[in-house]
Amino acid sequence: MSRLLNAVVVCSSSMLARSASATPRPLPFTYPYETLAEGELEIEQYIDVTPVKAISVEGGTEAWLNIYRMQTEFEYGITDRLELGLYLQYAPRINESYNAVPSYPEGNGLKQRLRLRLADANEWPVDVSVYGEIVELDTDIELEAKINLQKRLGMARIMLNLTGEREFYFDGRKDWVLAPSGGVTYEITPSIHPGIEYWMNAEFPDGQVGPRPFGNGPHHYVGPAFMFNFGKLWCSTGAYYRLSDTARSVQPGDNFGRFWVRTVIGLSL
Repeated sequence: MSRLLNAVVVCSSSMLARSASATPRPLPFTYPYETLAEGELEIEQYIDVTPVKAISVEGGTEAWLNIYRMQTEFEYGITDRLELGLYLQYAPRINESYNAVPSYPEGNGLKQRLRLRLADANEWPVDVSVYGEIVELDTDIELEAKINLQKRLGMARIMLNLTGEREFYFDGRKDWVLAPSGGVTYEITPSIHPGIEYWMNAEFPDGQVGPRPFGNGPHHYVGPAFMFNFGKLWCSTGAYYRLSDTARSVQPGDNFGRFWVRTVIGLSL
């Protein structure tokens, strides 16, 4: 029995040590304050899906479809406070059997970003890190800035991201995008973290006049999120309901569905 207890303690300590060096995402849309330690490497895989409507070419009837986005991120700790992220993003197009086809809010391409912690944890009343990103997609170039705020209250953690983007489309259009997110997560055990998360997306094209198209939002989503942390491997999933335009039925061509699901899987190397 003594040997068994010792083995359990050693395994648990090892798991917690590995977990501390990673940067798991208990809320799939909200980045934590923490950064990887110097020399650490982590791979994260995102999968987004939202059900939408299109019109079939053959029968001219409405049909439900899912649109997806898959994103692979490689994170590397340059220092204990500065982290590099490199992304590959792929949003498959819906096949030609449908008209009025919605497109994913973002296309295919690459992203590069840096995240910097401004102070050690609990040194300030609120933990703060900043984030800058450059995005090269098949339709536009984007510049993104983010402030990550975090406060731990016992086993609970409150997180907030303040995010703004400037987008430059290759056809000459330009716009601003606001995409804040935040929520609360609670550590039941080191492996189980339930929570609730809110996120928003709103696009403001330069020179826009007249009524705002549905796709420009603002769109507000909220829902439960769960993270399972197994040390080097963790998985976070959120299922969200759109709070905005609830009286409006989903129309063919809408690219923000009534429901949205995001899953993020991370592996620390």
